[in-house]
Amino acid sequence: MNKQQLAAKIWESANKMRSKIEANEYKDYILGFIFYKFLSEKEVKYLKENDWTDEYLPELTEEDTETLESVQKNLGYFISYENLFSTWLEKGRDFSVQDVRDALSAFSRLINPTHKKVFEGVFDTLQTGLSKLGDSSASQSKAISDLIHLIKDIPMDGKQDYDVLGFIYEYLISMFAANAGKKAGEFYTPHEVSLLMSEIVADHLKDRDEIKIYDPTSGSGSLLINIGKSAAKFIENENNIKYYAQELKQNTYNLTRMNLVMRGILPDNIVTRNGDTLENDWPYFDENDPIGTYDPLYVDAVVSNPPYSQAWNPEDKETDPRYARFGLAPKGKADYAFLLHDLFHIKSDGIMTIVLPHGVLFRGGEEGEIRKNLIEQNHIDAIIGLPANIFFGTGIPTIIMVLKQKRTNTDVLIVDASKGFIKVGKNNKLRASDIKRIVDVVTKRESVEKFSKVVSRDEIRNNEYNLNIPRYVDSSEASESWDIYASMFGGIPWSEIDELKEYWHAFPSLKSALFENTSSDYCKLTATDIKKVIKDHNDIQSFENNYYAAFNGFDQYLYDELIDKMDTLNISKTEAVLSLNIFERLKNIPLVDKYEAYQLLDDDWTKLAVDLEMIQTEGFEATKKVDPNMVVKKKDGKEQEVQEGWVGRIIPFDLIQDTLLADDKVALKEKENRLSEIASEYEELFESLTEEEKEGDYASEGGFVNAEIKKALKSDSIEPEIKEKLLKAAALNTEEKSLKAAIKKETRLLEVKTKDTIEGLSDTQVIELLKAKWIQPLIQSLMKLPDRIVNELVSKIETLAKKYETTFAEVETEIADTQAVLSAMIDELEGSDSDMLGLQEFKKMLGGFAK
Repeated sequence: MNKQQLAAKIWESANKMRSKIEANEYKDYILGFIFYKFLSEKEVKYLKENDWTDEYLPELTEEDTETLESVQKNLGYFISYENLFSTWLEKGRDFSVQDVRDALSAFSRLINPTHKKVFEGVFDTLQTGLSKLGDSSASQSKAISDLIHLIKDIPMDGKQDYDVLGFIYEYLISMFAANAGKKAGEFYTPHEVSLLMSEIVADHLKDRDEIKIYDPTSGSGSLLINIGKSAAKFIENENNIKYYAQELKQNTYNLTRMNLVMRGILPDNIVTRNGDTLENDWPYFDENDPIGTYDPLYVDAVVSNPPYSQAWNPEDKETDPRYARFGLAPKGKADYAFLLHDLFHIKSDGIMTIVLPHGVLFRGGEEGEIRKNLIEQNHIDAIIGLPANIFFGTGIPTIIMVLKQKRTNTDVLIVDASKGFIKVGKNNKLRASDIKRIVDVVTKRESVEKFSKVVSRDEIRNNEYNLNIPRYVDSSEASESWDIYASMFGGIPWSEIDELKEYWHAFPSLKSALFENTSSDYCKLTATDIKKVIKDHNDIQSFENNYYAAFNGFDQYLYDELIDKMDTLNISKTEAVLSLNIFERLKNIPLVDKYEAYQLLDDDWTKLAVDLEMIQTEGFEATKKVDPNMVVKKKDGKEQEVQEGWVGRIIPFDLIQDTLLADDKVALKEKENRLSEIASEYEELFESLTEEEKEGDYASEGGFVNAEIKKALKSDSIEPEIKEKLLKAAALNTEEKSLKAAIKKETRLLEVKTKDTIEGLSDTQVIELLKAKWIQPLIQSLMKLPDRIVNELVSKIETLAKKYETTFAEVETEIADTQAVLSAMIDELEGSDSDMLGLQEFKKMLGGFAK
């Protein structure tokens, strides 16, 4: 299974296994065991690269000092054979919680002194929490055994090992965060927010050969890792990126270190601290030699998502160099304390991005003074307003602030990105197109109507240093207005038609084909079939032809980039290459939102990248492999994983059946369709029975009783009409049984045939199938964009025409006519004197039509 499927499977099982243990706690156990597995397998891999074989592994002990020192020197730690993760698995029923306690204790003792900062205490949270996994040694051993068997299939030795492991680790952290409520903020920044910050930082750092990045509130380390991944796209040697991380909470600090190590980052490039960022600043030094090892930390980039509006102690901080130039944040809100800490640690040509609550933009007092100083000293580069409810555990509005030490410009870019998201469960989520739209605007410093604005310092001064986003960018939708004259007398206001100016600019002669003047301010619609007139118009035809021409040869381009280079292309960089090509093709095409096209690319790329990873990891032959389709089913009251057919590892069964086995699939589909028809005919036949006929033994509530039909047909007393219906029902029943058996058999045969077909594919067939899977869906999606734009215009015109279709005068006439008819009907009524008096009064209320 691919990494997404494996990650989802592990999460689903882990979530059930944790039982009553809080998600926030259980994550420390499963992630801790994943890290131990990683370290064990990394050591075995190192040994095998140095002439060890499986048969010699049992000789791996502490007494072998030469091997111990070699492993420690190269990996930073040592694990003996008896404590390897694989040995735990081999023990089977003999495995116990004591094996884990002994192994973790030995690990702590055998860390290389030069790597203590990376590994010391990294398993403390796991070690102290083992007792929570059960109320006895036996129950703890069972819980741990289940857990290590759950994660044993995570691959850690392939070409893409760090990507697969890192993906699963990140996936589990995000899922635990989604279930941890407010505590999620302590260890997790949503991947999309992290990616947005990463892309902005990476663009600023793209010309550097060596990079230092720092997260002073590192959480699980994911934000720091994403910055590194984005920066690595522009740097030749990924080992030239150094990572600095500080985290207050011990268990979260351990997550940071595990995450960094498991991504394949060299231990020498990882520098971490467990401590209070605001109380214990980081000029780094070794406690044993503070003067000789003093090293003030200045980095190329700082990224952080600190706790929002946290209380802190500003006493005795007036002389702290982090705050001296700008002022002290108030005691009850440490937001600006974190910001100033970050700013202090970036180099003169560095950059920082920080997530903060919206209030930092406009709150007064000490925060207002700090904000003024930051603006006057020219450090704030950009402000990005994010959608509400985007972080787990809190729905408060947040922003990303981008700051630099030195800037040549004095303006501030303000972006309102609060409207771009999709709803996922209880939270909002940035799409790939939302991220790219923001990054492009920030890196190009563009003003875009209703989205972003480059604001001068003078304008900010005039607003008394208030940076509240709505003061500068109005992203609100215009409220609908109604023209009084048109509502009374009819016609469509030209002013409302002109609101569609982007369409009229793209289709210059279309407006006159749809409307004609009734006065200087009003017009009428001349087209009776709006959709036909628009679709058939030359401007529309020209627009569509130009669009299709722009994508001429795009399929060949995708073939060259994806299929020809599938073995060697850089997966993380190729999507950006493809998006640039799409943007270039759309450069002269009006109305089409290039970011909508980018989203279509990203939707397909998410699935395509998984295929590419497997091909690059396993080779081209992976395209001809099938895997057991494992599903969870209940057996004897217990959930068990069982095989239910097969699935293609890369080539889907449906694709094979739609192309190479189309005749077989059509034949099967015809039988399935006939089965549906029989069900309908059966129901119709039953409903044709009279109520009396439905009382017979051959019928029950809702349908025929097939067993009783045969008895009824043998009876001499049955009516001919009923007999005819029962004969039809019996025939349908026989046909249905036969069809069900045939469908079951043919489905099984088609699955086997599909499996055999995939395993017997030629290379040429695989290439054609990859084109069908990777290239055709994207092209088909892109080709629908012009039609969608035209349909939007049709809808807008129809809505506008309907808006003023009925005038108030016509409504008045209709009311009067209705009153007259009702009045006349009252005149025809007869009744008692009191009834007639009441009716006469009612006629007066209708408008005085009574005589």
